[in-house]
Amino acid sequence: MRILHLFISPAHIYVGHFGGPSGDSPVIEAETIECVAGGGIRGDRYFDHKPDYKGQITFFEIETHRRLCDDFAVFDKGPEVYRRNVIVEGQDLNALIGQEFEIQGVRFLGTEEAKPCLWMEEAFGKGALKALAGKGGLRAKILNGGTLKKTSTSELP
Repeated sequence: MRILHLFISPAHIYVGHFGGPSGDSPVIEAETIECVAGGGIRGDRYFDHKPDYKGQITFFEIETHRRLCDDFAVFDKGPEVYRRNVIVEGQDLNALIGQEFEIQGVRFLGTEEAKPCLWMEEAFGKGALKALAGKGGLRAKILNGGTLKKTSTSELP
């Protein structure tokens, strides 16, 4: 699995906004993120959210983003619109639900699909909510801390 993008979001833009417009807190792309066991990603809106939280970190497949872009002829939106933390290539994330896995020395437990929310219609485009059903990404717990970084081409086998 290759890490293409890493994102943190310091504040919520959807929580507490149901039925209204989303907020305007930015998604920040990072070269590295600090994963804290049991706590989440330092600097992210879900850091120390609550004990044993199942969504301490979220993953999303770039292949899903590319498919949506092609299906909807949307080419001006990047993968940050989904507000997931780690954008990967080459991994079926649904296969990791209920599984422990390791990336760059950091261990995770895949807990469930990161189900798309109503605001995907606003963030990506009309029809995105339905198109993302079953492919919204992966929520996970962080089992041991460490740092994730984007994967350069030279690091691939």
